[in-house]
Amino acid sequence: MSLLRNIATGLRSLVRRNKVNRELDEELSAYLEMAAVEKMKLGMSRKEALRAVRLEQGTPELTREVVRSGSWESVVENCWRDLRFAARMLRKAPGFTAVAVLTLALGIGANTAIFSLLNAVMLKTIPVSRPAQLVILRWSAHSRPQNLGTSSYGDCLWVPGAIQSCSFSFPMYKALLAHTDTFSSVLAMADAGQLDLSGNGPASMVGGELVSGNYFEALGVSSALGRTIRPSDDRAGAPAVVVLNFGYWQRAFGGAADVIARTVRLNGSPFTIAGVIDPRFTRLTPGKSHDLWIPLSQAASVRPSWNEQRRHVDEPTNWWLAIIGRLKPEVSLAQAQAATNLAFRNEALHGANPVFKDADDPQVALLPAQKGLVGIRQYYDQPIYILSAAVAIILVIVCANLAALLLARATAREKEMAVRLALGAGKGQIIQQLLTESLLLSFAGAALGILFADWSAQALAAFISRNAYSTLFIDTRPDARVLAFAVVVTLLTGILFGLAPAFRGSRINVGPALKDSYGGSTAAPKATGRRIGLGSCLVVAQVALSVVVLVGAGLLVRTLTNLRKVNPGFDTHNVLLFGINPTLAGYKVETIQTLYRELQARFASVPGVISATYSSDTLLSDGLWTSEVHIEGQPKDSTIRTDMLAVGPEFFETMRLPLVGGRTFSNSDLQSERAVAVVNRTFAQRFLGGKNPLGVRLGGTTPSDNKIEREIVGIVGDAKYDNLRKSVEPTAYVPLQEGAAYFAIRTSTQAEALVPTVRQIVASFDENLPLFKVTTQTETIDRLLFNERLVAQLSSVFGGLALVLACVGLYGLLSYEVARRTREIGIRTALGAQRREIFRLVLRQGLTLTIFGAVVGITAAIGVTRYLGSLLYGVAATDPLTFVTIALTLLTVALLAGYIPSRRAMRVDPMVALRYE
Repeated sequence: MSLLRNIATGLRSLVRRNKVNRELDEELSAYLEMAAVEKMKLGMSRKEALRAVRLEQGTPELTREVVRSGSWESVVENCWRDLRFAARMLRKAPGFTAVAVLTLALGIGANTAIFSLLNAVMLKTIPVSRPAQLVILRWSAHSRPQNLGTSSYGDCLWVPGAIQSCSFSFPMYKALLAHTDTFSSVLAMADAGQLDLSGNGPASMVGGELVSGNYFEALGVSSALGRTIRPSDDRAGAPAVVVLNFGYWQRAFGGAADVIARTVRLNGSPFTIAGVIDPRFTRLTPGKSHDLWIPLSQAASVRPSWNEQRRHVDEPTNWWLAIIGRLKPEVSLAQAQAATNLAFRNEALHGANPVFKDADDPQVALLPAQKGLVGIRQYYDQPIYILSAAVAIILVIVCANLAALLLARATAREKEMAVRLALGAGKGQIIQQLLTESLLLSFAGAALGILFADWSAQALAAFISRNAYSTLFIDTRPDARVLAFAVVVTLLTGILFGLAPAFRGSRINVGPALKDSYGGSTAAPKATGRRIGLGSCLVVAQVALSVVVLVGAGLLVRTLTNLRKVNPGFDTHNVLLFGINPTLAGYKVETIQTLYRELQARFASVPGVISATYSSDTLLSDGLWTSEVHIEGQPKDSTIRTDMLAVGPEFFETMRLPLVGGRTFSNSDLQSERAVAVVNRTFAQRFLGGKNPLGVRLGGTTPSDNKIEREIVGIVGDAKYDNLRKSVEPTAYVPLQEGAAYFAIRTSTQAEALVPTVRQIVASFDENLPLFKVTTQTETIDRLLFNERLVAQLSSVFGGLALVLACVGLYGLLSYEVARRTREIGIRTALGAQRREIFRLVLRQGLTLTIFGAVVGITAAIGVTRYLGSLLYGVAATDPLTFVTIALTLLTVALLAGYIPSRRAMRVDPMVALRYE
């Protein structure tokens, strides 16, 4: 506080200088009077006393200066004077200032943009009241629980290879509520998935979340309109209510205030809109967003498939809830952990429906919600960290570039610095003045860079959201953390590139500098060598860092190219994809097949359509269904794990999967009681050896009836299923007979043009059947490769920027050397040196620095690129081709950068050079 008060006092002296001077004069006059009175007590007259005091204290002007020099007013005034002088000096060199500010804007802006994205995805706290008190429960055990299945919440921290989950059963949730007194509140939530919403114009698909009645109350989240979900809404028989996300309310309902009490239908069930949530809250999990929230008691209403599979929300063997607790202020995390773990083990091992054995040793851990609910961090953390490292290197290159420019500029100002030193300026004052100039440049660049950063961060967030599988909410608006980062980076940047020129300016030898002329050649050899050595080191550093960025970018670009060249096993061009889920609109199993066949026939009859089909999932969309099956002829209890995909008629023909043997599915296979299957070539080779698979029966291919047996009737070629990086796995295709479906329509023209026609056809069958995930097969693959595209494209941009900066740095150094050695070049020419020798002399210096920097950079890149291993595909982290290509590119750029200075040196007139000063 005292520091701020002193700074405020110093600023006051600048703004109200006359008043401050008047107050100081009055204070000094009062002090002189007091001192004179003391001397008058010794017998002096007033005149003699005043004279004696002035002789002791000096003149009023000198006393005023002494007082001011020891106060904060002097510090602030000196800073203000240095700032004004720095502004005048930069204004005198508009070209240099513009280049420096633009370069800094790119460096600081890029770093701030990536940090804004990192802050939004990785660092921002959960937008609820007292988020530090929230913990999420996660169980672990030696083996999986004896239940029907675990529906993962999807946002829990996942450890590869571990048996653990954040999903619990509804009875377990009730048991934890009853047995623990360590939480002030315990709430539960579950993803409701995609819901069919009707009653607000055409039917549409929305994303929802099921929450306990105390959810919003426990989190401290209020409503912007109406009310939130209450505990009374989460009871059996309570009226069905729903609350809307603020953004969804504005998009779908136009922000209408009369939306409260309006009725909509979700999966065919009526719900009354109770309120709209505060716009700052989109979801408890960072980065993700829900369109609406529903009480847990309505789970059966919006999940009809559970009833068909005889799974109920309150079954002990149905684990589907995520549980969040708010710790009491007086309870530590360790105390809550012990109490909750005891309650969990009692219920899991000795409750009414035990799901674990003692040997399984089930445990429950309490993770801070900020850490445990990872959200989109688990998908984007590595790309963001890689990009952060790249832009940090760019900023270091910017600093080296500007330091070299300022060193050259400082050489031209040597006589100015010598004059100031000769007139009594201290070395500290010279350093302060030059650092003030560099900091002024840095802050000017930052001011422009923040505008660039805000636009770039929003563009990156929009790019990520467009390529995500679900709605994302990435808030990149600057907050205190982003602004603090920008200020710190600006200060460090200004000091980093300003230190070398500042110390150079303060260590000038006054005598020789005052005698020597600008640009002359009479400088001491030692000083000259040191000056060239520092500039050369900066250029080498820029080249080396550029190599690191360019090699990383080259490896990532080659990875993306390799993935795009992967043969997926089917034709990906001109295929339109979209999904429909008739079960959400109330269709029964027996009517779904009829609907699918009729839609398929209508789509196939559209002009420009080659064929149409449907399946339970789309290929290369990161979705995967695996199952344990028994193969006829193998030991009775033995099973094998295979990938599964349910498909409709003409699937293989539409996707252009080649038939190797047997036949594919027909319409009769979907209606016949005879169960059939088609397997891929890898399945036949891995599990059946050289045996003909046709006629072999597979058992246990559906989770609802493990006794079903399917006869293999065909073999098709291998196709990538969920991921391009993975090798083809054994796959069994079975007829799709129930559930949602994804249609695939192959066209002879651009597939996107068919979207309006498809929507019209589906609406003509049932306007309450909304389409979702409308895309093309090519766009699906692009979305699958999003991380690779993101890092490859941005790292390429940053690599190009690094290359340009290194080129500018080399060009600046060689241009400075030519200007500094003009007299030397003239003497060489006068003594008979050929122009081509002068050309080679300058060009050789540039190539030498580039080669040395490339060697250093390649050595560093070999150690750095190994951290990219998990992102690479089809290329080694030390790929020789990439390293050689980057090295040759740098040499080519070095030749271009050195050509103009070399030509300038070659054209020096000896007579002019010998008179040059």
